[in-house]
Amino acid sequence: MFYDKAKIYVRGGDGGNGCIAFRREKYVPEGGPWGGDGGRGGDVILVADEGLRTLVDFRYQRHYKAQRGRHGKGKNMHGGSGEDLVLRVPVGTVVREAESGRLIGDLTRNGQKLTVARGGRGGRGNARFATMANRAPKMAEKGEPGEELWLSLELKLLADVGLVGLPNAGKSSLIAKISAARPKIADYPFTTVVPNLGVVRVDDGTSFVVADIPGLIEGAHAGAGLGHEFLRHAERTRILVHLVDMSGFGGRDPVKDFHTVNRELALYNPALAEKQMLVAANKIDLPESRKNLVPFRHELGGKYEIFAISALTGEGLDRLVARIGRLLGTLPAKGQEEALTVPAALHGEEPRFTVGRDGRMFVVSGREIERHVAMTDLENEEAVNRLQRIMRLMGIDQALHEAGARNGDTVRIKNFEFEYAE
Repeated sequence: MFYDKAKIYVRGGDGGNGCIAFRREKYVPEGGPWGGDGGRGGDVILVADEGLRTLVDFRYQRHYKAQRGRHGKGKNMHGGSGEDLVLRVPVGTVVREAESGRLIGDLTRNGQKLTVARGGRGGRGNARFATMANRAPKMAEKGEPGEELWLSLELKLLADVGLVGLPNAGKSSLIAKISAARPKIADYPFTTVVPNLGVVRVDDGTSFVVADIPGLIEGAHAGAGLGHEFLRHAERTRILVHLVDMSGFGGRDPVKDFHTVNRELALYNPALAEKQMLVAANKIDLPESRKNLVPFRHELGGKYEIFAISALTGEGLDRLVARIGRLLGTLPAKGQEEALTVPAALHGEEPRFTVGRDGRMFVVSGREIERHVAMTDLENEEAVNRLQRIMRLMGIDQALHEAGARNGDTVRIKNFEFEYAE
């Protein structure tokens, strides 16, 4: 089965906790702080692999979490970092944030990497908090939680040429004739239910990749037939070759068939209608086809290059393949853009915090303050006092007062609730 869509949950490893420890030395207050830092959590990284063709590996496992960092230890020993979790995906995979649909990255070449969830940083041990005023701090930070989100993965095959046309136009026969691909071929519509790829060698030593897109029908852009599922694979191609059945079998009009497919391409994505297109008038080995070719050329010959071919006998294929090779040589190569090195960090330029209401409760949200809360040991009085100083310096106390908070009101930050005190 061909799987070209997947939805997965990824989470970076949590950072290790900092350690509270003291040295045992004479004349050193409290023995001196000696707690090490926690290690950083591992990242979740997607890597494009040209050896993969589908997203089937993500059908049976949907949750992925990188290793957390080790905790700090006494004697100022820092915890080790967690290992990154590397997930391999096919070349051509588009990565989006599942809920918003926002683009995170596009993996278009082998070996390209994309960090989608960063691991949390390790918490600092109590040795980091020693000052002249507090030479023996009894607090340490907890590890920062790793980033987490749901991802939508969508595979768009990377090919130079896309074969489009109505069902049974002969696309499978053509790709089988000009390449080593061996798709299923039969004399009924919708024989091809998944895209097929084939490499075509040109006489001058060059080569190109052809994708056989499953047959389109009227209404494909809205989900009719199979076209809606696979039209995305035509978006990557540099050239479209439109196969038209010239036999007129069943009373069909080749000109009308041509316009039907082109209309579906434009309705799905207007950029498809702007792509360079060659027209292959197929099944020219049949007498009826040669008769129909005359009005077909008269109608479309002024706008499109038309090649009379027979995917069955091979007639005209040399000219078509040679023309494709020459045309590809004049077009820019497919983009080789670098993958994003930032994590899923879809937050952009957001405020440090916001203050809202949930009924009678005040809610403070924001990545920065939520991170401070997550890394604070709320059972440690010294750590809580530090968190209160941070909130005051960030301006949260003042913002709550201006929002109408008064003594005794409940304030929530993430999962932490406390009473407001002026």
